[in-house]
Amino acid sequence: MSETEMRLDDLPNLSAGNFRSVSEEMLEQGNRPTHPVRVLLLYGSLRERSYSRFLAQEAERLLKALGAETRIFDPSGLPLPDDAEPDHPKVRELRDLSIWSEAQVWCSPERHGAMTGILKTQIDWIPLSTGAVRPTQGKTLALMQVSGGSQSFNALNQMRVLGRWMRMVTIPNQSSVPKAYLEFDDDGRMNPSPLYDRVVDVVEELMKFTLLVRGRSDYLVDRYSERKAERAANDTVAQAAQGVVR
Repeated sequence: MSETEMRLDDLPNLSAGNFRSVSEEMLEQGNRPTHPVRVLLLYGSLRERSYSRFLAQEAERLLKALGAETRIFDPSGLPLPDDAEPDHPKVRELRDLSIWSEAQVWCSPERHGAMTGILKTQIDWIPLSTGAVRPTQGKTLALMQVSGGSQSFNALNQMRVLGRWMRMVTIPNQSSVPKAYLEFDDDGRMNPSPLYDRVVDVVEELMKFTLLVRGRSDYLVDRYSERKAERAANDTVAQAAQGVVR
């Protein structure tokens, strides 16, 4: 008996046919895309002078400087979840952009100690799965928030939970901009400061993680439990077909 067989023999609850060794070759090679990194940016306020929009736009400028292709979704006119059909034009636009993207940036104000309903509504309209397509699974995510008062991380923490729920690779770094009304000039450009430097850090890290993950995300999210369930379903279908033939 080989060493591998001995190790599997000690795991009686394991479905050996669905258990696979991790392949360094798959991780190193992957299917390397050559197009620019595609980044979708979402923000969480509809005010004319929206600091979350300003911060998202600042991140977009940095992403473009790093060679990314970007889209910022305008949430104005997006209906509340379950208050319209999925074929609503704004819903279709958001979902199409989510599928198009390889990375996302979520930027929310902190309102009443939480992320805004505007940002949450956008996430709620993005399904975990659409048929065989999972619009967010395996994609990278960067998080940012703005606050009217002192520095806080409440919105960031909530969005991090959401990112995990959406099966996204949420990068470790993040940006929290306190007293945002002091950090942007009259044209909505962010002033130079350590807070701006942190935004640069976050954008750089998002690009690096995205380049590491894209082309490999299908392999990274390939799961034992799902392989096992799929094989069981296929076996059931095959057995039923044999029964009909007989």
